[in-house]
Amino acid sequence: MSALRRKLGDEYQVVSTSASGGGLPPPRSAPRGKRQRFVDKNGRCNVQHGNLGGETSRYLSDLFTTLVDLKWRWNLFIFILTYTVAWLFMASMWWVIAYMRGDLNKAHDDSYTPCVANVYNFPSAFLFFIETEATIGYGYRYITDKCPEGIILFLFQSILGSIVDAFLIGCMFIKMSQPKKRAETLMFSEHAAISMRDGKLTLMFRVGNLRNSHMVSAQIRCKLLKSRQTPEGEFLPLDQLELDVGFSTGADQLFLVSPLTICHVIDAKSPFYELSQRSMRSEQFEIVVILEGIVETTGMTCQARTSYTEDEVLWGHRFFPVISLEEGFFKVDYSQFHATFEVPTPPYSVKEQEEMLLMSSPLIPPAVSNSKERNNSVECLDGLDEVGTKLPSKLQKITGRDDFPKKLLRMSSTTSEKAYSMGDLPMKLQRISSVPGNSEEKLGSKTTKMMSDPMSQSVAELPPKLQKLSGGGGRMEGNLPPKLRKMNSDRFT
Repeated sequence: MSALRRKLGDEYQVVSTSASGGGLPPPRSAPRGKRQRFVDKNGRCNVQHGNLGGETSRYLSDLFTTLVDLKWRWNLFIFILTYTVAWLFMASMWWVIAYMRGDLNKAHDDSYTPCVANVYNFPSAFLFFIETEATIGYGYRYITDKCPEGIILFLFQSILGSIVDAFLIGCMFIKMSQPKKRAETLMFSEHAAISMRDGKLTLMFRVGNLRNSHMVSAQIRCKLLKSRQTPEGEFLPLDQLELDVGFSTGADQLFLVSPLTICHVIDAKSPFYELSQRSMRSEQFEIVVILEGIVETTGMTCQARTSYTEDEVLWGHRFFPVISLEEGFFKVDYSQFHATFEVPTPPYSVKEQEEMLLMSSPLIPPAVSNSKERNNSVECLDGLDEVGTKLPSKLQKITGRDDFPKKLLRMSSTTSEKAYSMGDLPMKLQRISSVPGNSEEKLGSKTTKMMSDPMSQSVAELPPKLQKLSGGGGRMEGNLPPKLRKMNSDRFT
């Protein structure tokens, strides 16, 4: 059961954040077997090269790098062995010269001048070589001018000793100052977490620098190692996919002064687009994190690595804050560097969330289509403006003023509303209403006038008695004889 620490004064209170009721811990899944990792948590790659055949000679061509890459015990063994063999060989050369000249038998003869004074056995020859090589110079053993071969051997000894010292001491210095040791003070969180951040499902992990010296130009990258099969049937056991941790926005360039939370937004371009809390139990993948930068003190490039398997990715968790403001500085609490707590997180993948959102969203409202139609009408009127500008001057005068398209635009806004009513009018009225500049009042007055003209003409043609009957305010048909009714109805029709 995860717990959240709430700060109260100078103390913390543990608050349960478990989703299960009754304070019971959530059920745990069955433990899996030991996962074979491609990269260990300390950054070491579990890869061994075998069946090289004749390619092993390439290691000797780059002997210096081979010695640097060896383990410390083998470096120390080669260091001691090389110096011991070189010293014994050179001491033997001095002893051979003394033996061939007969200096060993006449060492105590004061009247004889040997090649090397006071060298009468192998230990004395070895001591002379050590004094010469280490430039100690006790003054008891020295080369005389009666031994040209000794002078040549002395020059050879000086050159060979400088080469051996430069090679072995340089190898040991490079191995001791390797940036791998600097990577030991770069920390990664033990687990990665998946939760919502800024409204998006995000994969997060934390990095930190334990030293006060900075990492210059620090950059972080992530690789997803997962086996897959291509459509052609080829099986890729360790296919590497790139996880975007801010390459497009520059967020992968780190100012690593305090611990930072690295985020990978899970979207349609992410390899985790279809990953959900349920499917993660059956997935097998490994996230390799690579942090690179230049060591500020030495200027050497340092690389730190770690990895997270599917068992080390916590769904619905978030990291504890570790930075607090003190008196005049910011304090980092590394005791909470690896700690996480549970937060409400949907157990669905991003793909499932988008599908549910599309299913729950309503259809496109009519206002959208109306706006499209208005845009189309405006585009048509813009086209009319262009056509009008291309007409001759006489035709432009006939078409009217410059604001003619604008009037059409205002009239077109009410065209859809009048379409149904205009369809019921006679053709003559429709033609009259289509003339620009006729308002609704004019149209209504003309309509009533035209409807009343046939009635007035028909009444005027009646006899005087019938005209008196029609002017009485009532309906004429009710007082006419049947024959006149029929004649009147034939005239109206």
